[in-house]
Amino acid sequence: MTLVYKIKEIFYTLQGEGTHAGRPAVFCRFSLCNLWTGREEDRTRAVCQFCDTDFVGTDGPGGGRFDTPEALADAVAAQWPSESRDHRMVVCTGGEPLLQLDLAAVSALHDQGFYVAVETNGTQHVTAGIDWVCVSPKIGADIVVTSGDELKLVYPQTGGDPEQFDSLNFSNFRLQPMDSPKRVENTTAAVEYCLKHPQWQLSLQTHKYLGIP
Repeated sequence: MTLVYKIKEIFYTLQGEGTHAGRPAVFCRFSLCNLWTGREEDRTRAVCQFCDTDFVGTDGPGGGRFDTPEALADAVAAQWPSESRDHRMVVCTGGEPLLQLDLAAVSALHDQGFYVAVETNGTQHVTAGIDWVCVSPKIGADIVVTSGDELKLVYPQTGGDPEQFDSLNFSNFRLQPMDSPKRVENTTAAVEYCLKHPQWQLSLQTHKYLGIP
């Protein structure tokens, strides 16, 4: 059982990518990841060397250490812009949220009226009760989550190909161009792959184009 939830930041914005792109949501970014420490001096040893997210510590806006699931859920609810419980959505991300997100926290978020989504690297078993499971596999890491609502693959990744995930049991398959100095080239490659393999749909990081968190 999680004794304390270590949260980097909690903020309200639009979901920028994937199936729910454009939907208002509270993002709850958990600290810690099992594929990289988050520190630049360790990047060359990381399984995921292209991560561009700061998930180290608990010092971000709305972040902190929460001793109970209710305290965490209250902090998430405080970011919602009104008292209305309609259309509430929280995206639990990281880092790797499933290192900390347990049934008690999911239940507390449900009690606050939230539709609970998780963005995970797929190496940890999914907590019961989560409403939307999005897996973003990292080549070189063994995934244990082989079914869910959305598989979102950052493309291209050295040593891997989307075909290795074709047989998994996901409702949506998304190919997302890697954000790097080669973003234009990567986007072109992802578009071409989707056109040749219609099982895959293009996912763009629209929040970066819009300049929002």
